Formats: sequence, structure tokens, C-alpha cells
Amino acid sequence: MSTLGFCNLSIAYDGVLAVNGFNDIVHSGEWLCLIGPNGAGKSSVLRAAAGLVDYSGSVAIDQQEIPTTSAKWRAQNIAYVPQTPLMPDDMTVFEFVLLGRNPYIKHFALESAHDKQVIEKVLTRLDLTPFTKRMVGTLSGGERQRIVIARALAQEAPVLLLDEPTAALDIGHQQQALELVDDLRRERGLTVVSAMHDLTLAGLYADRLVLMHQGLCVASGDARTVLRSETLAEFYGVSARVHHEADGTVVVIPQRSINN
Repeated sequence: MSTLGFCNLSIAYDGVLAVNGFNDIVHSGEWLCLIGPNGAGKSSVLRAAAGLVDYSGSVAIDQQEIPTTSAKWRAQNIAYVPQTPLMPDDMTVFEFVLLGRNPYIKHFALESAHDKQVIEKVLTRLDLTPFTKRMVGTLSGGERQRIVIARALAQEAPVLLLDEPTAALDIGHQQQALELVDDLRRERGLTVVSAMHDLTLAGLYADRLVLMHQGLCVASGDARTVLRSETLAEFYGVSARVHHEADGTVVVIPQRSINN
């Protein structure tokens, strides 16, 4: 159970600001989703939290600044699913997902019965058991994305960072993966921060949304507050109808521009 805090986070690449003064606190058991157009700074925020980019300001887990922690500490406390993960083609699916247990396996030691149990449970819940002995290089894009999510969940880290986790998945596996993340964050009190382009899914699963534009937070709140037609038109340049279901679900429906 951990709290992830951002204070005046700024990130620049070659002198150009990608994130400018980002502030937020994500508590244990909470799911924050970053939304916004391409280049808004969403992925950079996640990379800073994962300890992968230099920044100014503060990013801390339970008041421990990320740059001051060891690689082992970060591996035990932060699980990160990047947009374009590096994946060796010559490993089996089981071996790849087992990499998520590396922070807990001592040097020159074999995986324990508990490690295997964790892997098997995650593979089962993501419908990946039939792929256990398949080589990673033989998998489709969607199947590869699912095993990356499985590896992250196998880490059992209290902070989970997801960068477009469902981009390559069909609608059924999108729901399956997000339901599993939602179940685990409720069961274990995971702190979840994701970046997503599917606004309906973002609003369906996240507790809060932060809309970013040109490195700035321009709107923050629940789905009903952030997902408004006029807001989407201003920052995405899109014509969309926002429908509110009786159960609170917010559905974003793009509309065609018809030229007469």
C-alpha cells in the first residue's frame, strides 16, 4: 500500500518542456488516468514515476524520492508497462512473465513454488495459460501486450504504471485486462496510474481523470467533470457527443463532420 506524489514535476527534452509543473497525489487503492492528445506529456509523467527520465520537482512513493532509491527497490515497488516494450523473441511466455519475479529471486537461485504460483495465477486470469510454452517471437501484437501486462502484475508491486495498456488488444481482452487490474487494486490496495486514449474506458475504470495538453494539466476530476463535449473540442479538436448512462458510465461518441 503506497502513495505516489508529484510536486511541480517538469520534464524537458533538448530544452523543450514536455511536462510543466505537474502536481498530483495518488493514494493507495486509487486509479488515476492521464488523458490528452498525442504529445501532451502523459508518457513522460509515467516515465518519471518509473525512474526512467531526468526531471525537476519531486516524484516520490511514500515520501521516498524516486532518484534516491535503488534499482532493486524500484523493481519491488513499481511495475511499469511501457507503450513499446523490448521483448526477446527466444523466450517462452512463462520465462518472460517470470521476469516479473526477478526482484524476489536471489542471485543464482531458482524460482520458488510461490513464484510459480503467482505466474500461473496471472496467466490464468489473463487467459494466457495455453501460451505458456509458446515462444514470444511467435505471438501476435495483442498477445505480446497481454504478456507484458502479466509480467507487470507478477511483480506484485504496490505501484502500477500503465502506458496505453490496451492499445493492441481486442475489445474482449481490453475488458479482461482492465478488470483484472481493477480487481487487484481493490484486493491489494494498488496505486494505479495509466495513460489511455480510449476515453470511455478511461472514465469507466479510473477514479479520476487528468486531461493534459502541451505539458499542462488543463482539467481534473471524475469522468462527468472532465469528459465534456466542449472540453474535448477545445483540447482534442474533435466533435464528440458525451452520453451519460444511468449507472454513471460516461460514453464518448465521435461525430462525423458532414460538409454539404
